[in-house]
Amino acid sequence: MKITFHGAARTVTGSQHLLEVNGSRIMLDCGLFQGKRKEAFELNRQGFCDGASIDAVVLSHAHIDHSGNLPSLVKNGFRGDIICSSATRDLCAAMLMDSAYLQEKDVEYVNRRRKRQGKNLFDPLYSKEDVITAMEQFIGMSYNRKRHILPGVELTLLDAGHMLGSAHIVLDIADEEKQQNVRLVFSGDIGRPGIPIIRDPVPVSEGGDVLIMESTYANRSHPPYPESEKDLERIINQTYKQGGSILIPAFAVGRTQQIVYALHRLYKEGDIPDMPIYVDSPLATKATDIFRLHPETYDEEIKDFMLQDNYSDPFGFENLRYTQTVQDSKKLNFLREPAIIISASGMMEGGRILHHLRNRIDDARNTILITGWQAPNTLGRRIVERQPKVRIFGEVFSLKAKVEVITGFSGHADREGLLGWAGAMQKKPRHTFIVHGEEEAALSLADQLQTVHGFVHAEVPEMHQTFEI
Repeated sequence: MKITFHGAARTVTGSQHLLEVNGSRIMLDCGLFQGKRKEAFELNRQGFCDGASIDAVVLSHAHIDHSGNLPSLVKNGFRGDIICSSATRDLCAAMLMDSAYLQEKDVEYVNRRRKRQGKNLFDPLYSKEDVITAMEQFIGMSYNRKRHILPGVELTLLDAGHMLGSAHIVLDIADEEKQQNVRLVFSGDIGRPGIPIIRDPVPVSEGGDVLIMESTYANRSHPPYPESEKDLERIINQTYKQGGSILIPAFAVGRTQQIVYALHRLYKEGDIPDMPIYVDSPLATKATDIFRLHPETYDEEIKDFMLQDNYSDPFGFENLRYTQTVQDSKKLNFLREPAIIISASGMMEGGRILHHLRNRIDDARNTILITGWQAPNTLGRRIVERQPKVRIFGEVFSLKAKVEVITGFSGHADREGLLGWAGAMQKKPRHTFIVHGEEEAALSLADQLQTVHGFVHAEVPEMHQTFEI
């Protein structure tokens, strides 16, 4: 059995892990690289294998850094099954189509410059037709149901509590070459207990022989969620009193729904002013509709909230508007009264949030509220670092708006959460591979797993490094 790490190795994006066993090749996730434009552009186009050589893909969840390269794999000859939870399948139908649209727009931008320079033009990474083909290969399955997927390989998905449909992947393998049974656990992204909407992550209490584990926030701690909701209340009230608006760049899937639900609760309790709230993201609107289709994933808190409010929509209330058209989005530029605008993308590398930033970033009355991790070399990271000048659509703007950062809305477990999740394993793995974290965080988790829980062989793979089990 061999495992090769083709992404999310000493970085957070591009989750792609190749498992070879019993003559089969299984991809665990197939995500896009995100970050510095030129570097991500090249990484996403290099490919590492002939798609036809892959027998199956098992997908942990729908976030684009985990699913976004699936249409490329299909375009490159992959014809096997893409196996994931039913909610992940539904989200991918919207998210991958949106990703194809962004690929086309990104290439248009790059090609305008290349044409002026007399260089060859690029094609999009993939098209909407490639997404449609890929969706035909998806197979949705429920949590806690074992399924035979390839010779000697059985799959179980457990609720990872990270976002709608997210899963821990458990593979029970009868390794023919080594004549041994091996349980491989891929954590995917591990959620946080106590976060509203979706259920808490399920520990893999039996443990396993091989563990591939994420480390996004392994070197820091999140404040308790209620503190972050109080911070949200404070920021809104302060900004409103000074006549400003709040811009919230948010990932369209997961984070947007969290914030909308928190705003609904604050508004219902009279803790924030009577002001208009806009969700200005077509993908977020579609994703919210998909959230409504999967109440079976909700935790008890949101169920109680719905019951108290006569089954009202947790993602809709009188002050909240979902923009439908480009014209609706443009009208927000002419608002004169304070408002809350939630818009994608979460790292501010594209999408409608850029237009809102361009119109409001140089006004000290406004607030830019960051609620998620910002990759290096993104506009979001530069704003978090409060660089005095930032570039948007090629123009330089002064960062005069107030910048606030709330980490308690994160869907990722922090240091304590990660250690608690791993520590719940009764059988400690013989091999542990730490992925999906910046190098400092990944190395920190590898060290803590060994010193705190007595794990052996906790390693942090390099890109494209192969290990034989």
